[in-house]
Amino acid sequence: MLDSMTPTVLATRFARPGSLGGDVEDQARIRVLIVDDHAVVRMGLRVFFDLQDDITVVGEAADGSEGVAMARRLEPDVVLMDLLMPNMDGVTAIGRIKAERPETEIVTMTSFIEEDKVTAALEAGASGYVLKDAEAEEVAAAVRAAYAGEVHLDPAVARLLAQRMRSRKSGEGEPVEPLTERERDVIRLLGQGLSNKDIGAALFITERTARTYVSNILGKLGLASRTQAALWAVEHKLAEPVRDA
Repeated sequence: MLDSMTPTVLATRFARPGSLGGDVEDQARIRVLIVDDHAVVRMGLRVFFDLQDDITVVGEAADGSEGVAMARRLEPDVVLMDLLMPNMDGVTAIGRIKAERPETEIVTMTSFIEEDKVTAALEAGASGYVLKDAEAEEVAAAVRAAYAGEVHLDPAVARLLAQRMRSRKSGEGEPVEPLTERERDVIRLLGQGLSNKDIGAALFITERTARTYVSNILGKLGLASRTQAALWAVEHKLAEPVRDA
């Protein structure tokens, strides 16, 4: 469990740079909302994050429904979301938060690995999957990565996704509105783990233009996050399959 903080290495990242917001005092801090029905987990995370110079906990919620409401009111940068909770489960809460605030990144916390739960969380818009036996430092690393637009997956989760991709057939075909050649270049680089800045440098375009391409790609493919776009790139053989560290 998270309160024991035993080691688990987080791996697999697809990156983009995050943006800072808030007043001068908050500009160096990542605003985090913790959503978990176990008070001891919330308290342990808050105590640890209070020791970090770049992370501040702006709120805590005990279930998914409360988490959605608090995300709407507090506008956090990153949400740490448990999956199994009363009133509203984590997957449903992830989808609702991303629908209202697509710029908010969500890291899933769970004590189990089930393919349907993993894929459901990622498809709902989660940008990371952390097991609850992770060290506190690794959870903080996942928060920082999510804020930077990176995807951090536990190695076992990465391995599960790789196996799933290898076992899938050719995929679901092209989107209704085909990707342009430049958009295919962008999603290929996104799937390889490049940030918007690095994509821009590789294609000799500005970071803002790269960000616009990514947004257009998500719209064409009907995807909710860069995570899904990276997985789409792998499934359609535009990038190498995810490998565990």
